[in-house]
Amino acid sequence: MRTPSALPGFWPEAGGADETTPGVVLRLSAVTKDYQSAGGTPAVPALRGVNLEVCAGELVAVVGPSGSGKSTLLHIAGTLDLPTSGEVHVAGQNISTLSDGELSAMRAWHIGFVFQQFFLMEAEVSLDNVADGLLYRGLTLKDRRERARVALERVGLGAKASQKTSKLSGGERQRVAVARALVGEPSYVLADEPTGNLDTHSSTAIIELLEELNASGTTIIVITHNPEVAARFPRRVGIRDGQIEYDESN
Repeated sequence: MRTPSALPGFWPEAGGADETTPGVVLRLSAVTKDYQSAGGTPAVPALRGVNLEVCAGELVAVVGPSGSGKSTLLHIAGTLDLPTSGEVHVAGQNISTLSDGELSAMRAWHIGFVFQQFFLMEAEVSLDNVADGLLYRGLTLKDRRERARVALERVGLGAKASQKTSKLSGGERQRVAVARALVGEPSYVLADEPTGNLDTHSSTAIIELLEELNASGTTIIVITHNPEVAARFPRRVGIRDGQIEYDESN
């Protein structure tokens, strides 16, 4: 793996942007993604020439029905998968040029994830769940916990830092997950159906939290099938049949 000095801006203390396009933290250029079916049948296209730019400080909803390609877009934007063709730049880095180890470092430094299923360690307290988001930063346990405590305060759960996540409500668990995504100050946060497992009251509270975090400078991309959720956000990108159908802002 190349040293940090060989990759300018790759291991910054805070999220970086694309030097070639100032302010852009995520850029997809003519991205396609095909999935090979079993038995030698033709490949199934999931993304068809997607172009998308997200700038620092934006709050974007990517909205589309089941099978539209939005989950594939999430995987590509999160460097969890590579495109079949086209280019993806995260914080100025072309991800196709990076090794597996460098992609892992990219995710650790530049991308925060929030999932519908929370993916928390139920036996751990909230503080350590959030601190786990810094495992690959080379920080001491004390430093990780100090930063985790600050992140929990940001999402309104400072008083629950020592409580096991198994004892929290669904809305509180999602707040812990949001704090974990925020703790490393990534270039952007990808939230995949963040209200999907929540009741109406908790869903509204999580959306309001995302809006508050964005107002304080966090770049957030929300993947959702719910047009009511998408309608609340200042920018909405519609995807259907693997293509961008519309890209509109308030």
